Amino acid sequence: MILEARQLWRRFGGVAAVAGVDFQLAEGEVRCLIGANGAGKSTFFKMLTGQLRPTSGSISLMGRDSTRIAPFEIARLGVGIKMQVPSLFNGLTVRESLTLAAHRSLGRRRAAAAAEAMLAEIDLEAEAGTEVELLSHGQRQWVELGMVLTSDPKLVLLDEPAAGMTHGEVEKTIALIGRLRGRRTVVVVEHDMHFVGRIAEKVTVFHRGQVLAEGSMEMMLRDPRVREVYLGRKAGGHHD
Repeated sequence: MILEARQLWRRFGGVAAVAGVDFQLAEGEVRCLIGANGAGKSTFFKMLTGQLRPTSGSISLMGRDSTRIAPFEIARLGVGIKMQVPSLFNGLTVRESLTLAAHRSLGRRRAAAAAEAMLAEIDLEAEAGTEVELLSHGQRQWVELGMVLTSDPKLVLLDEPAAGMTHGEVEKTIALIGRLRGRRTVVVVEHDMHFVGRIAEKVTVFHRGQVLAEGSMEMMLRDPRVREVYLGRKAGGHHD
């Protein structure tokens, strides 16, 4: 297991946002976390990244206790994190952004080659010399994902990578994550059910701070509990 959480709790005052979650992730797996707003998935994700500390319980990453360590220490364990809002340096080109990210983990000599390889991986070779503030929303997301991947992380954590994208951009993002399959271990928090269905080998459904169900997307679509608390509400036209 590359990631294991045991009896994880996070309380805000008297409210338990995450209530006794057990979670296991095997190496090479692509897992999606889904659930309505307030279901606890985002709080759980922030505990994995070190942004929030659990009230109780434990988290193990790559066999090491990561329950109470800082985000930069979690990154050093081999975890790459991409949050929902891109945090790029305006004024830098795509190539410069990727080279800078690679330099942190690979050193100057290997960084340039890694950046060139990543330009091809994220399909932005034509935009290599373009400053990042001139890119579309989707392209900016791919640059940041490329920056995460240049450090060759063992585990990649993605927070709503398809949010705000056009249909075409979503399709390219599905293809990009598909190319990671078998080469990286990936956890994705996502609302878009079409996106989840296309990338996830296994889905974990959160509801009221707990894991409601877990399994393949097909199993989740057939599970009456999941349909009632999440998919049924979507079908009724409400957006989470």
